[in-house]
Amino acid sequence: MTARVRTSRITGILNGQRAITGDSALRLAHFFGTSPEFWLNLQKLYDLRLAEAKAGAAIRRLPRLREGDNAEPRRSQTRAA
Repeated sequence: MTARVRTSRITGILNGQRAITGDSALRLAHFFGTSPEFWLNLQKLYDLRLAEAKAGAAIRRLPRLREGDNAEPRRSQTRAA
């Protein structure tokens, strides 16, 4: 049996050098009898874990919007005449 996926693509995915694309997800889902969403969710979780490891601490130090804060920047009170 074959999913008609090049060995280099599978090897790249397993080594973290390639992402699971929509095409790969469709092929893997068909071959293994799962859903494409299963494979894309695995990719999404992997991407989030990489982002957390790389920038998570810095992002957690950023300010948060609090209830009552105005999310839009204030406009100047002066008007052009």
